[in-house]
Amino acid sequence: MSNQSVPQKLSRRKIIKVAAAASVLQFTGPFIIKARGEDPVKIGLDNPLTGTYAAVGKNELTGCQLAVDQINAKGGILGRKVELLVEDSTSGDAGTAVQKARKLIERDKVNFLLGNINSALALAIAQVSNEKGVLHIVPGGHTDGITGATCHWNVFRVCNNTTMEANAAAGPLIKNAGKKWYYITPDYAFGHTLQAGLEKAATKLGGTKVGGDLTPLGTTDFSSYLIKAQAANPDVIIFLTQGDDMVNALKQAVQFGLDKRIHLAGSQQELEALEGLPPEARIGTWVFEWYWKQPGVPHVAEFVATIKKMTGRVPTARTWFGFASTWSCALAANQAKSLDAVKMAKALEGMKLPPEVGLMPELPFYRAGDHQLIGTLYDGTAQSQGSEADDLFKVTQLVKGVDAAGPVEDSGCKLTWPA
Repeated sequence: MSNQSVPQKLSRRKIIKVAAAASVLQFTGPFIIKARGEDPVKIGLDNPLTGTYAAVGKNELTGCQLAVDQINAKGGILGRKVELLVEDSTSGDAGTAVQKARKLIERDKVNFLLGNINSALALAIAQVSNEKGVLHIVPGGHTDGITGATCHWNVFRVCNNTTMEANAAAGPLIKNAGKKWYYITPDYAFGHTLQAGLEKAATKLGGTKVGGDLTPLGTTDFSSYLIKAQAANPDVIIFLTQGDDMVNALKQAVQFGLDKRIHLAGSQQELEALEGLPPEARIGTWVFEWYWKQPGVPHVAEFVATIKKMTGRVPTARTWFGFASTWSCALAANQAKSLDAVKMAKALEGMKLPPEVGLMPELPFYRAGDHQLIGTLYDGTAQSQGSEADDLFKVTQLVKGVDAAGPVEDSGCKLTWPA
């Protein structure tokens, strides 16, 4: 997977101070610019920069950096400069991620915490942020529990939950590819809940599971899993792996010729993985959470141009996750006129992101009952080459987030606020 989107090489722990710069996008809602002391407002990012999820982690970082740049150009947060402090959580070590979260909160005194891509790590650091009473936004960890049964008053999520992705993917797959599915699933929280969601959604539509395997994070050889999948004679092999694992799995499936006999597909797909695949392996039916090519959607073209100027590449959904998460911190403080975590969390409840941040046909909003961002999902098919470079996904249907998410009562979230 390409790492060209990283604007600069990062050490394992490095404080990135983003100076004020000219803002390319104009944001609605004036920010308070009266100085309130010299201390900066600190946003801590605890996210992978190494391992299986390094490429997507670095793209989230790019989005965070752009947002900080723009926030400072608008006067900062409550008149104070914003600093982004970055920690490499690694891609799969919960102990390291928790340790880094505690460093950011206890030693560096961050006002906000962002992270993590890995759902298991996101759940672990959410325990820390809740214990410490710090507003925490999860840019890209999908497992339902984050805004479901293990939700917290201080935790919000930008990316979709796994139920939303499953509901958006199941219908087109049953209709166009068949009802017998075999699952290749990463063996941690994200994979478990996404497969459970897909099984539930498919069963309602007459689909059946004919087999499946749980694969360790960082698997490089998928041959044994693919042989078992072929033997089960499914209509569809469902790939739920992500990052480098998705690249390896799909590449090997095509090398084995499975695409000639079985439909290869899944739920969540990402531009980083498609970029890392040879053209012949850019196939299948998937769901994107955000896509850079959205004709007619306000401000998307400006966002794409700015990211291309920074990195030489178009933004991915991960870039937008980081961007929207960081802007949410500023929007919460501006609305609350405070850096008090409870006041900011209350301000975010029900908040609709402004067009310059939301960058979707229907502007996403934070649902009050579970703190899940509800936006648009993009059903479609991977393609070897589109009308221009980096156009590797053809959107065939837009799915409303409110329809994919279902009622908040079904989320399992019971928010408990501090006294």
